[in-house]
Amino acid sequence: MQTRFSEEQLKERSIQESADVLRRCVHCGFCTATCPTFQVLGDEADSPRGRIWMMRDMLEKGGAPDKQIVTHIDRCLSCLSCRTTCPSGVDYMRLVDHARAHINQHYKRPLPDRIFRQFVLSLLVRPKLFRFALRAGGWAAPYFKWLPGRLGALVAHVPERVPAAPPKKATYVPQGKAVAKRVALLHGCATAALGGEIHHATIRVLNKLGVEVVMPEATGCCGALHHHAGDEEHARKLARKNVAAWREADVDAVIVNASGCGTTVKDYGHLLADDADQEAAKWVGAHCMEITEFLDRHDDWEAQAPEGETVVHHTACSMMHGQGLAGVGERVLRRAGYEVRGINDAHICCGSAGSYSLFQPEISGKLKQKKAANIIQAGGSVMASANLGCMTHLASALPIPTAHNIELVDWAMGGPIPPSIMAARAKSLNH
Repeated sequence: MQTRFSEEQLKERSIQESADVLRRCVHCGFCTATCPTFQVLGDEADSPRGRIWMMRDMLEKGGAPDKQIVTHIDRCLSCLSCRTTCPSGVDYMRLVDHARAHINQHYKRPLPDRIFRQFVLSLLVRPKLFRFALRAGGWAAPYFKWLPGRLGALVAHVPERVPAAPPKKATYVPQGKAVAKRVALLHGCATAALGGEIHHATIRVLNKLGVEVVMPEATGCCGALHHHAGDEEHARKLARKNVAAWREADVDAVIVNASGCGTTVKDYGHLLADDADQEAAKWVGAHCMEITEFLDRHDDWEAQAPEGETVVHHTACSMMHGQGLAGVGERVLRRAGYEVRGINDAHICCGSAGSYSLFQPEISGKLKQKKAANIIQAGGSVMASANLGCMTHLASALPIPTAHNIELVDWAMGGPIPPSIMAARAKSLNH
């Protein structure tokens, strides 16, 4: 694709990177075949190829973008299926991230949109407040299901069961074992609020392997939600805090059990490329591993899954396209002794995509139903994934419970039955 950036524009690193990405695109259209929003809407403007044309024009012109362009870029899930599909190596992630940062800086959204976005982002990154809101929402949700649009989607996201609280930020030392490694575990924000049970399972498994786990007090949200909303400065602020705390903790690796966060943390070197912390950020990115990736790389563990448990595995886009870890979750679960089944159209996003399901509920809902139908067709006693967002998003459309990969590995290693499975069985008995 030809570009017309001025010499002055090309002095900016972000413009130079976007220009390099744009010049790789040959308009072949392979990306349209795997783009979820194009499949749902059938509009070229809601395909990667169409968005690339619009992003080029927006960035070349500079200044405030047209409302229509913002609408189509907002509809992008950032699932990155197009990046996996592209035969020309177009790094769509760099381009859409730059476009969103430009929109955040130059476009003034309508007041209701600004208020809703600020409310969602402020709530999701504050675990204690988020958990309080979930408990309050559990009481109020039955009375407000009638709300339309985004507000209705917000109410619909309140889970039937609020999971256990996360472990305290502290150091967890293996009992009766010599310490072989010391790793940091990302505490996170939404995962801390809704994934406490996932954190507990992660710590138990790592401790059984002789791994000391530390969650420094200063760490928190990885910055992914703000980054995808175009608020680069806030994302950098959160990333800097994490990088500084992890390097001070003197760890061998950084473990992440929310694959969406893992994609962002692995990219900290780029996010903080202009910072004094760049080298430390690069180290973190190079030493960050998703928990099943960590287990897949190590041979020193054994497990035996309970009999009769058939797992339908959903590979999150952040695992498959963001981190290039397709097949890792399935391999680890099979090694733990489970029968694992795949699903049709596994490469197509389920519609969760971080906060996307709250901002684009109609598109997200259609993708959820498609994904749920494929999971049900596969048959199984539980759906497993490496991403909490996918699990909670799909749970309401499935007749089987959802669990994180690491919860199932923990169970196979002698840990407790995942609470989501226990709750589903109790509900079935009561009916």
